[in-house]
Amino acid sequence: ACTTENVGEDVWLPYNENLEKKRDDRDATGKNGAVASCNWYASKAGLEILKEGGNAFDAALAAAACLAVVEPMSCNMGGDGFALIWHEGKLYGLNASGPAPALLSVDTLKQAGYTEMPKYGWGAVTVPGVTSGWAEINKRFGKLSLSQILEPAASYARDGFPVSPVVSALWNRLAESFKKELSPEFYEAWAADFTIGGRAPRAGEIFKYKGMAETLEELGRTNCESFYRGAIADAIDSYSRKTGGYLRKEDLAAYKAQWVEPITTNYRGYDVWEI
Repeated sequence: ACTTENVGEDVWLPYNENLEKKRDDRDATGKNGAVASCNWYASKAGLEILKEGGNAFDAALAAAACLAVVEPMSCNMGGDGFALIWHEGKLYGLNASGPAPALLSVDTLKQAGYTEMPKYGWGAVTVPGVTSGWAEINKRFGKLSLSQILEPAASYARDGFPVSPVVSALWNRLAESFKKELSPEFYEAWAADFTIGGRAPRAGEIFKYKGMAETLEELGRTNCESFYRGAIADAIDSYSRKTGGYLRKEDLAAYKAQWVEPITTNYRGYDVWEI
C-alpha cells in the first residue's frame, strides 16, 4: 500500500533520479557517535538506537534491518551476512551464509533442465542466514533487546517511509528485471508486496508494507527464532512446497550462523583480515 505524499523532511540526497552524483563536498561531524550507511533513514535508525542507550553493535543491526525495508533491492532478510567485529582488542568473524537445501543438488538441477546455475527461482535459493547472524551478534555483543533494535525498521515498514530518487530508480530497474525473468506466479507474489499496482514507487512517495512490519516484529519477539523454528519457518516451508521449491523447515531448523576465526595476511606492513 502506498500514498503519494511528498518527503516531509529536508533530506539531502547525493544523487538525482538518474543516479547522477550531485556533489561530493559535504561533511558530517559530531562528538558522541556516528552511524554511516548507504541510506539516510537507516543511519537515522542507528543513531536513534545509540540515543536510547544502545551500543555500536545494536546500532549496526538497527541500520541493517532498516536497509531491508528502505532499500529492499539491496538488502533483505532472505540473504546471507558476514561480519568482522572488533571488540575489546579482539577481532571476531561471523559467517551467516546458509547452505543449499537438502533437496537441492547439481543432479536435481540437471534433471530440471538446467545447464548452469540459475539466477532466479527456487534453484537459486539457499538457506537464508542473515537473520540468524543478527541474533548471534545481539546475543554476544548487544546491549538492547532485539525487539527494541528492530523497532525502527518495523516502524518504517508499518508507517511508511519516503522513497528517495536513487532508491526509486533502482527499485524500478529491479521490477523491470523481475517482470522479464520471473515466472508470472513468482512475479505477482513479489509485486503484491513490493510494488504499487505493478510499478515501483516513485521518488517522494510514502511506501508501506504491513507484512514486512509484522515479520520484523515477530523476529524481535522471538530473537529471530521464528525464522528457523517457528511461524515464519512454517510459512516459508508451506510456500516452498506449494510452488515447487526445495527449501524445507528442516533445513531452516538445522541452521545457525557460525563464529569463525578470520584469516589474515600481512601486506606491505599492514595486517589484512577476511572471513
